[in-house]
Amino acid sequence: MNTKTPIKIAVVIPKYGLVGGGEKFVAELTERIAQRSSYEIHILANQWKEQSSLIRFHRIPIISFPKYLTTISFARFVEQKIKNIGFDLTHSHERIFAADIVSLHSIPHRLWVQDIRRKRFFSLFDRATIWVEKRMVHNKSSTIYLPVSNIAREKFIAEYPFVAGHVETLHPGVDMTSFDQLDRNHCRKSIRTQFGFHESDTVLLFVGMNFELKGLDQVISAMARIKTTHHHETRLKLLIVGKGNINKYQKIAHGAGVGDDIRFSGVIKEKMEEMYLSADMYAMLSAFDTFGMTVLEAMAASLPVIISHNVGAKDLIQEGVNGFVVDREDIDAISRRILLLLDKEKRSSMGLDAHRVAQNHTWDIMANKVLELYKNILSRK
Repeated sequence: MNTKTPIKIAVVIPKYGLVGGGEKFVAELTERIAQRSSYEIHILANQWKEQSSLIRFHRIPIISFPKYLTTISFARFVEQKIKNIGFDLTHSHERIFAADIVSLHSIPHRLWVQDIRRKRFFSLFDRATIWVEKRMVHNKSSTIYLPVSNIAREKFIAEYPFVAGHVETLHPGVDMTSFDQLDRNHCRKSIRTQFGFHESDTVLLFVGMNFELKGLDQVISAMARIKTTHHHETRLKLLIVGKGNINKYQKIAHGAGVGDDIRFSGVIKEKMEEMYLSADMYAMLSAFDTFGMTVLEAMAASLPVIISHNVGAKDLIQEGVNGFVVDREDIDAISRRILLLLDKEKRSSMGLDAHRVAQNHTWDIMANKVLELYKNILSRK
């Protein structure tokens, strides 16, 4: 191989640089790899938001009606584009017909439909998606699969046990500099003033684009339980960031007697780091999350976290050291963990450990791991 010729990498994802955990994962990774002069990054996507001039984009059509053609058409047009251009390596973040590396941001579609969504019947879209996924897995025996958590890894191997030797968990990363360069005291004062919180309040942060699935009901129930049993001992407040039925949850909170202790910020598109730094602890009690990047962001901000067993980021949690993993339906257990974190010294100690863990999971570290995989695959070609 002529080392002076840039290695052409095809990165496949339907939407690049837009809102979403998977989209952010791909953008953070590829922007860093593109900075290496030995690599020429090509994004194969249907929609994108350019972040630098280092990356080349190729629009991939999608036939969205009828819906079952969505996954099939994207995979087919990607296949044609790869054949026409010719790449040294293909790294896909979506189900396509064949790739050298596939990052798994979700679980096998059959399991998603049956176990998570609990649907009794498969739609045509479901059947088409499963067909593309199976073709991807069976088409190339040398493909490396990178699930973002051990939950995703276990479910993928359960569905496709014959590829177990080609599966390696690779967690998402976090940008530590975006937190470390900010003044925590300034952020704390500014955000708390904005939302009417006092410096002596203990603020629990919740972030999610789907309040019900992310466990806001359970968080509010736990707060209500604490207020009933420890009314004179706490100044516990809840700051809710994200998208959901605010009116519904305001009514739920007032009905539970904690309406005055809760604030909704809506969706924050910029300066989200300031929200994390203004808080004291973080909770995410999802029904299911393949990873949950906001958990790692909270840890980067030195926040101890309380998450459910169904959140893939539990891989990073050492119980009682940097966070807690609980049953999302066990309101007593959730309440007890929050009460433990009302102790400032305990909270501070766990927050420092959470920060140390986050330092070992930066985007730069993750990008270097991916580059090593690229080199190993290319050396075998």
